[in-house]
Amino acid sequence: MFTTRPELSGTFGMVASTHWLASAAGMAVLEGGGNAFDAAAAAAFVLHVVEPHLNGPGGEVPAIFVAAGDPGPTVLCGQGVAPAGVAVEKFHGLELVPGTGLLAATVPGAVGAWLTLLRDHGTKSLGEILGYAIGYAEHGHVPVPRVTETIGAVAQLFRDEWRTSAEVWLAATGADGLLRNRALAATYTRLVDEAKGSTREARIEAAITAWYEGFVAEAIDGFCQTPVLDDSGERHAGLLTGGDLASWRPGYERPVSLETHGWTVYKVGPWCQGTALLQQLALLDALGELPPQGSAELIHRTTEVAKLAFADREAWYGDVHGVPVGELLSAGYAKDRAALITDGASLELRPGSPGGRTPRLPRYLTEQATATVPLVRMGGIGEPTISRHGTTRGDTCHIDVADRWGNMISATPSGGWLQSSPAVPGLGFCLGTRAQMFWLEEGLPASLAPGRRPRSTLTPSFARRDGKLLAFGTPGGDQQDQWQLGFFLNHAAFGMDLQESIDAPAWHTTAFPSSFYPRETVPGGLVVESRVDSGARDELTRRGHRVTVSEPWSLGRLSAVERDMETGVLRAAANPRGMQGYAVGR
Repeated sequence: MFTTRPELSGTFGMVASTHWLASAAGMAVLEGGGNAFDAAAAAAFVLHVVEPHLNGPGGEVPAIFVAAGDPGPTVLCGQGVAPAGVAVEKFHGLELVPGTGLLAATVPGAVGAWLTLLRDHGTKSLGEILGYAIGYAEHGHVPVPRVTETIGAVAQLFRDEWRTSAEVWLAATGADGLLRNRALAATYTRLVDEAKGSTREARIEAAITAWYEGFVAEAIDGFCQTPVLDDSGERHAGLLTGGDLASWRPGYERPVSLETHGWTVYKVGPWCQGTALLQQLALLDALGELPPQGSAELIHRTTEVAKLAFADREAWYGDVHGVPVGELLSAGYAKDRAALITDGASLELRPGSPGGRTPRLPRYLTEQATATVPLVRMGGIGEPTISRHGTTRGDTCHIDVADRWGNMISATPSGGWLQSSPAVPGLGFCLGTRAQMFWLEEGLPASLAPGRRPRSTLTPSFARRDGKLLAFGTPGGDQQDQWQLGFFLNHAAFGMDLQESIDAPAWHTTAFPSSFYPRETVPGGLVVESRVDSGARDELTRRGHRVTVSEPWSLGRLSAVERDMETGVLRAAANPRGMQGYAVGR
């Protein structure tokens, strides 16, 4: 099979990400003697600068990693929580949490997570890690077209309402064509300056304190008291306080897992959507032998299992005790659910009853009208579909790194997009809006509550088989675990190499509620790349799918790294879609 790029191989180190500058920075750290965690952190901070429409310091990041000598994967949770002062009555008159502005802000978790990883598992100093991001923010970089387009889309909002963002972004590109963010450079430089202590770990801990209890927390606390326009059409102040930042820190967790196709696949727990990938795999296993790769039957089958898995996401997933993960992933439950799948496309949202429990969906979904027209770019290549009010979907980054010592990490940074909310004065970045994924109806697993994590779409992946370790992931909002399913099946079941698995035509369904404001659903919606065989597309239409044909290279921005633990050989691949993701290594 022709591929757009070679699958890389080597023994020294591999870095794959959604932007070549981040991959290059990560590789430079490896070349300088750093390990995979040093490299991932350096790449992540560069992504704050070069993909500011897809992530930022005010956002969040979940990661799954393996440390050398300890092959058991661990989850790093960099997802901040809802403010302590949050209450449904403070959203009076609103049916949904707005998708922009300050009201949807949770504690910014990304910086704390990367610093925690660096402190506990890295080897380099904070100055060495942040130097790459500071350099690009201070001296500039050539922006990818989508950054410029995003700034242009919200320029009038910045001029009229979000003037602190206008100060940061509307004059950010100089006559030389380079994009700069000197305010962010100053913030990171100050963070390095405040990292004082007798050991490397103590200095990084001091930086964490400066961020969550010092100058950054103070600036956020003051600014959140300002009412700002959001996409509800009204002005609201934020609920986030300095106390919320001071009381939160990242944490380590055990992943959930499923054995399939000879691999064990690991995901972040059910406070995010990651378990949906495992459910899809369990349902496919229950249906027996897979149809041929790329066939109408395979696309139909994966689409229908996605509908069932994501219906369960709506009914059962959230940051609460008692999510029935064991039942949701059991073979018996998968067999019962798989029996619902017919030759025709389902047009219903059908959650199951794990362990005999009665599912409950939000009233907003059962009582509101669904979208009548598919949003063709919804989810897209992981770039935002953005309105002039800043409303955004499917915007995220991804990083995979492996080093020569056996350390590996898969991380999916997101949130704090430049179009999320007004920039915090003096800091050069804005807060995220991940709280839009909460429901305002009480009593649901994903209901808004103080100290609760939103049910995030961010979902890095890890897998292990016979001495091999695989880290992979993609941007793309609700589509992440559908595109990752296609990638994993290509590699694990159909024997494609990493680059072939990424380059193969992709598809996804929009037949379940979006996690992003305003929560559209397209019953029967199926988006396929035009490279999918025309006969297969016709057959899918005949089966009742509402097929939207997307551009030939438009769905997903996957990357992956793999390690053979016996030989030490490393492999990597990255997505050509969007023309900016790259894998590097030797």
